[in-house]
Amino acid sequence: MNKKKAALHNLGCKVNAYETEAMQQLLEEAGYEIVEFNEKADVYVINTCSVTNMADRKSRQMLHRAKKLNPNSIVVAAGCYVQTKTSEAKLDEAIDIIIGNNKKHELISTIEAYEQSKKKTEAVIKINHRQEYEALHVSKTAEHTRAFIKVQDGCNQFCSYCIIPYARGRVRSRLLSEVIEEIEILAKNGYKEVVLTGIHLSSYGVDTGENLLHLIEETAKIEGIKRIRLGSLEPRIVTEEFAEALSAIDKICPHFHLSLQSGCDATLERMNRRYNTEEYAKGCEILRKYFEHPAITTDVIVGFPGETEEEFEITKEYLKRIHFYEMHVFKYSIREGTKAANMPDQVSEQLKTERSSKLLSLEHEMSEEFREYYIGKEVEVLLEEPVIIDGEQYFAGYTKEYVKVAVKTDQMLSNTFIKGRVKGKVKGTGPVDLFVVEF
Repeated sequence: MNKKKAALHNLGCKVNAYETEAMQQLLEEAGYEIVEFNEKADVYVINTCSVTNMADRKSRQMLHRAKKLNPNSIVVAAGCYVQTKTSEAKLDEAIDIIIGNNKKHELISTIEAYEQSKKKTEAVIKINHRQEYEALHVSKTAEHTRAFIKVQDGCNQFCSYCIIPYARGRVRSRLLSEVIEEIEILAKNGYKEVVLTGIHLSSYGVDTGENLLHLIEETAKIEGIKRIRLGSLEPRIVTEEFAEALSAIDKICPHFHLSLQSGCDATLERMNRRYNTEEYAKGCEILRKYFEHPAITTDVIVGFPGETEEEFEITKEYLKRIHFYEMHVFKYSIREGTKAANMPDQVSEQLKTERSSKLLSLEHEMSEEFREYYIGKEVEVLLEEPVIIDGEQYFAGYTKEYVKVAVKTDQMLSNTFIKGRVKGKVKGTGPVDLFVVEF
């Protein structure tokens, strides 16, 4: 008897990626053979995103593509898009099963219910009324050296541009014992680096009496785990006590993503962010006090409603002053259902593009400068994958600061730590963040 085939596709954030891998594991345990998304399958699972109107559109496109690949297949629409646009999804003939957030663990039973009824099946709850954390687990991930661990869901912030609190609900934290148990399994399966992630990671434990620092400290005790990275953090979590405690944990990677969005206080206020630029700068200063050369990265939105040329220039100068390793620059995109969508003084697409271009140019300069700091210095690299540079074989990986480096070798060194001195920047066809390391 041939196994049924299933294919999955993920849209959106690292939390979504974790949930997609957990759903794949559920399908494998139920006896499905997992195939590539562009192959003919019996079941297609699309874990959707709804962070922007464009994300909604991409979600619909992937759902329709799945049905075209096999018109007789069962197409499962899961996640944020169907959570926020349930009535729209019900009318979409390409979708057979709708599974909202906090219901993904019921994937197999929902598929079985559909197979019996042959009628559109729906598993969507009022997410804002849900307090329990959804039980999803992984014992392996698509990456072979680094495992993303979802420890928290939901958000209580309600930034004026963001739909996520409506798609994901209120803050819900995973029990510390469950997180540790999962990481122990991953460590036994060979993973050496974990990334703790969530929708609003900084609020981990506010509903369970725990806190993020304690989770990190307990993770550091797990044998086999050599590195701990953190997902996106709110600036206000960075206190003297927090940074000092982190710096005492040898396994912590000094690679901190502190969400900013704007370097102008007036813009931050319209965004309903809960900090100002002075508080943000203080957090960066504290991190640089306790770590020698921390990689501080951020997100910036350009063209938020009401952003004047003066406000943009204030932001640009502020970004220069903070001096980031990397910046993810986004053009503001109207999201139906948010306060910002109805704000006056919407910025033109042309102006957003111009401002985005200026910040991307600045990002490139700062990023190059950060990486060049390591030339001549000794680093430890966790190697991940073979790469070809100018026709020659190298193996590439990352330092604790997430700087990508490579060593010339024809050996297979995946999931191996090596130490060496950075020789210089790759010339020719290599990516700009690739360095050659002399061992």
